[in-house]
Amino acid sequence: MPGASEIALAEAEHRRVRAPQALLDTTLDQLRTLVVVHEAGTALAAARLLGREQSSVQKQLDTLNRNFRELCGEPLVLKQGRGKSALFTGTGEALVERARDTLDDWLDVVTDSRRRVGGSLRVGTTRFTLGFLTPAVERVAAGFRADGIDLKVVHLRTRNLLEALRANEVDLVCGSTLTHVGANPAGLDVLEWRRSGLTLVTNLDRRLVPGPAVRAAGLPRLPLIVAGSGLVAEFLRGWYGADYRGLLNVAAEVDDVRYGLELLSSGLLHGCMLVTRGVAEAAADGRLPDGRGLRILDVLGDLEPRLEVLVGAFARAGELGQHDADHPLNRLWAALTSRHDEWRAERPTSG
Repeated sequence: MPGASEIALAEAEHRRVRAPQALLDTTLDQLRTLVVVHEAGTALAAARLLGREQSSVQKQLDTLNRNFRELCGEPLVLKQGRGKSALFTGTGEALVERARDTLDDWLDVVTDSRRRVGGSLRVGTTRFTLGFLTPAVERVAAGFRADGIDLKVVHLRTRNLLEALRANEVDLVCGSTLTHVGANPAGLDVLEWRRSGLTLVTNLDRRLVPGPAVRAAGLPRLPLIVAGSGLVAEFLRGWYGADYRGLLNVAAEVDDVRYGLELLSSGLLHGCMLVTRGVAEAAADGRLPDGRGLRILDVLGDLEPRLEVLVGAFARAGELGQHDADHPLNRLWAALTSRHDEWRAERPTSG
């Protein structure tokens, strides 16, 4: 049985090992409090946001003021009258700005570490590929919950999809991207669901546009509704150059596809809206109610460069191979692959 001196030495060593972590925890908590006071205006408002007593918040401010007065000759926060917002000194403002960066960096490290070891997974999806993702997520959800894995699904616009993946904001994305025919985006692993060109949704009479398809080279003669950004704009820029608006008959430019469908279905504008195949199918099957009654026409890509929309799941190149099969990224990728195989079996003639 250890003697009193051995116990005392063990306790001292334990305190020595824990001291740096305790100091780090205290410092981070003080910095967080300082930032919240700066944003909330008063110690009382900050205490409410933090779920603490005002005296606790004020004690941390007093400690920081005392320390920085000794270090720099100036406190961080000057007390104002009762109910007035705290007045931050120059030193205080500088520290708040640095504290925000420090806390953001710290959270990034924690988040990246959890994702690396499989404690969390962030998946990005567009509205029109949520239907592909949902069945796969349902297959792994129970296992993820049992293993304590935090799964977050983030809605992304198509124009931000691959950018978010490459910036490590998400671990996997489901959506669409513009490519040259047969090509894959660089630096990514791809689970291809399908490739397609553009589609026209129109309320024009069949005598004006008989269908079932129109040539891309014939688009300039049609009154068009086009999106200001995204895949359609990239298509048009690739085919007609940066000044495509001056070369096409642009009847309206919209930021939201639903607004374009409303214009057509209301009859306020007669023309054609360029959309991706996924949007056209959503309009045709009722997922976009404003598209009911409108005709759907394929656009034949007879212009150079040969472009197409690639729809699928995307991960950073090589990352799947860095983890074992039990890692959540690989588990979800396998579920997506399985679901896709089933989908192809159900629709053997789909493009």
